[in-house]
Amino acid sequence: MGVSLNPSTILSGQGIDVSSVVSQIIGEQSGQLTVWQGQQTTFATEDGILEGEANNLTNLQTAVAALADPTGALTAQAVTSSDSGVVTATAQNTAVDGTHQIVVTSLATTGSLYTDPIAAGPNTSFLASGQTTGDIQLQVGGGSNASFDIPITQGSNDTLTTLAAYINTQSTANNWGVTASVVSDSSGSRLSVQSQNSGSGGALAITSNTNTSLTFDTPEGGANANLTIDGVPFTSSTNTVTGAISGVTLSLAGLSSGSPPSEVVQLTIAPDQNQITNAVNNFVSAYNTVVSTINSQYVVDPTGATPAPPLESDLSLRSLQSSVLTDSSYAIGGNSGLVNLAALGINQNDDGTLTVGSNASGQTFAQVLASNPSAVLNFFQNASGTGFANNFNADLTNLTNPTSGPLNIDLSQNEAEDADLTTTIANFQAQLATETTALTSQYDAVNASLQQYPLLLQEVTETLGTLGSGTSSSGSLISSEPTLTSGL
Repeated sequence: MGVSLNPSTILSGQGIDVSSVVSQIIGEQSGQLTVWQGQQTTFATEDGILEGEANNLTNLQTAVAALADPTGALTAQAVTSSDSGVVTATAQNTAVDGTHQIVVTSLATTGSLYTDPIAAGPNTSFLASGQTTGDIQLQVGGGSNASFDIPITQGSNDTLTTLAAYINTQSTANNWGVTASVVSDSSGSRLSVQSQNSGSGGALAITSNTNTSLTFDTPEGGANANLTIDGVPFTSSTNTVTGAISGVTLSLAGLSSGSPPSEVVQLTIAPDQNQITNAVNNFVSAYNTVVSTINSQYVVDPTGATPAPPLESDLSLRSLQSSVLTDSSYAIGGNSGLVNLAALGINQNDDGTLTVGSNASGQTFAQVLASNPSAVLNFFQNASGTGFANNFNADLTNLTNPTSGPLNIDLSQNEAEDADLTTTIANFQAQLATETTALTSQYDAVNASLQQYPLLLQEVTETLGTLGSGTSSSGSLISSEPTLTSGL
């Protein structure tokens, strides 16, 4: 389409709208720019989808890797106790399935000792009458351990408050393993010394008390826990017992009932079905997200009213779809019949997604897991690396490869083409800017001439009007030389 001008305005002295004329000329030349910018928008849309699917694929790999991990959820062990009020436990993956009988006869306790109350309060000197110094010997850990000397000096540490502060400072500096405090009630104030460690190593005793009015009560606590496991006696300095059962940590909470204790707590170690089920469900969810996102690019409106999805013809996406569908159909041999996902009760739908349901025998995944946990584990992972998760994880490593993964190849190609388009557009826009400047200058000159046109026309008209015919009324020649009027 050409540039449109109005002759009446041009010849009236109004001239032309230079900016509009130049814009029309440049606009007709910049059609290709719109095409290129549209291509960039398409790249941006495709990249968004590809990046989202790449993230989905990474999430799937994380879920599959968890199924392939020999120390992961599929090998997790759980411990159940018949009486959690007496003992509970946690198990590492190395714990062996089995049942153990436990009887707890005593708990580990921390040592403690108190003084009789001082009615005058915590800031009154407890040195004996007329004494300016004294001494207390504190033993931590029983008779075979050395005592810690606590020298008492008047005005320094001869009140309950200052003595507690002194003991805490010395305990921190010299690793005594005790904490002192002042406890007050209606009868007065007492010095309280508590061991920081339980068991016999935390037993406390006062072996000497010289020149003070303090009276220490009989120490309490500082005893080991005692229990039997399958009839074998054990002692522990803490109520957290490790090593007694391989891979299991016991937490003692109370005593077995009876006198003497007769209640036997049954501790059962078995595969952690909750962790295993969650890991499988996470895999199914991540897998379905990948497949559903791919499927969304192949939903085509048969009427043609809706444009085809951006990646409908993308070969890399089709390659990815083929790979994950093949991986989900992977099967192993033997394994008590648990050879593929369907045998575990995980079925493939018509659209390629998975559903955790029942197998051909009507068993749910939970039932299959409960009846044969070792076969379920062997299906997903094994020492030879040929399990379902081993195979899928290896393929996902290739599919998510930063340089050779199909989605990353697509993204790289789009990036390269987008960069070329950006350069081409920048060069073209620079060319248009140069041409705009030149055209503006050219049409500015034309416009200046057109705006002068009415004045020039008027001057020519006036000049022609002053020219006489050159003859008298009788038709004779008045003068042989014409007279020019001023202003011509």
